[in-house]
Formats: sequence, C-alpha cells, structure tokens
Amino acid sequence: MALKTRKKAKKFTPKEYLLIGLLSILLLWLISLNESIFTKEEIARKAVTEAQKQLSDLKTRENTLQQNINDLSTERGQEETVRETFGVAKPGEDEIIVIPPNTPTTTPAKTFWQRWFGWIPFF
Repeated sequence: MALKTRKKAKKFTPKEYLLIGLLSILLLWLISLNESIFTKEEIARKAVTEAQKQLSDLKTRENTLQQNINDLSTERGQEETVRETFGVAKPGEDEIIVIPPNTPTTTPAKTFWQRWFGWIPFF
C-alpha cells in the first residue's frame, strides 16, 4: 500500500508578502474613509432635523407676530393693548367687577338606606 504524500504548502515570496501588506493597508484605509463618510452623513442628518425644527418654531413665531401687527394696525387693537399693558382707563371710566349670579346649591335628598345607615362612614 502506497502512502500518500502531502503536498508542501506554497511559500510566498517577499514580493507577494509586500503585495498582501499593501492591499491590507489599502483595505483599512477604505474602511476608515467609509466610516468617516457615515459619520459626516449622520451629523448632516441631525443638522437637517434641527434646522427643520427651528424653521417650524420661526414660522409659528412669525404667525404670532403677524397677528400682533394686525391687531395693532386698528385703533381698537391699539387701545386694547395699551389697556392690557399699562392698566389704564379713559377719563370717567370706573372699574367694573363682574359677579357671577348667585345660584342656590341644593343637596340631593338622602335615600332610605342613607338615612338609616348614615352613621357608617362609607354611606
């Protein structure tokens, strides 16, 4: 019976080692570039989200300011603003106090069981 002989593993030449090393360095460099691009894209996405939020806030503020301008463009709006801001009144005006109407409160009639067992706390 003949023994099978193993083939010897091929040994790399120094040029092949150099080529493998250079390709490894190139691969690592490309991976780091890819990671850098991903990080920049993530930062840009967060900046866009923040800018959209600021735009929404500014539009809300613009609407409020436009409403204030519209109110102040009329004589009645100016008068109302001065009255609210400085608490002033026209000559001859007095303070008006509005009192709500006095409505009597009625208590509901007690049931038979509430009258008999009213001394128990949960009734």
